[in-house]
Amino acid sequence: ETMYSCGLRVSEVVGLKISQLYPELGFIRVIGKGDKERLIPIGKSAIKYITIYKNQVRVHTQPTKGNEDILFLNNRGSKLSRVMIFYIIKDLALKAGISKTVSPHTFRHSFATHLVEGGADLRAVQEMLGHVSITTTEIYTHLDREFLRKTLEQFHPGFRG
Repeated sequence: ETMYSCGLRVSEVVGLKISQLYPELGFIRVIGKGDKERLIPIGKSAIKYITIYKNQVRVHTQPTKGNEDILFLNNRGSKLSRVMIFYIIKDLALKAGISKTVSPHTFRHSFATHLVEGGADLRAVQEMLGHVSITTTEIYTHLDREFLRKTLEQFHPGFRG
């Protein structure tokens, strides 16, 4: 939920700290590639499930030294590994009856695609994903031709009537 809500990279979700959560403001602070920091809006559903996790699951795990502020812990009290995130997602996809390959990046890709298809500004999506180049953001948004045609008809004067 957190990965999809915020379009996080797997490395960003495993490194997410409790002190980087601002649920009352609806934002999280993420340290991305190249140690670049960015603020990302977080959805109410993700906040709800993070709160449940913190209050009902995480409280039963003693964090190891240096991991006290890490949000998502394994059963030994250390931060989750990138590989563990892959395993968790694969297991959940299997339990949900999804035969298609689902990876952590699937959530990031879906985040970007759903925003752009919903009419979000590409620059805003670029900022939320933490991309240096807008070209990289465009790669994530494999928009179908019909959507592009409708956009041209709606906004481009040469395509109207």
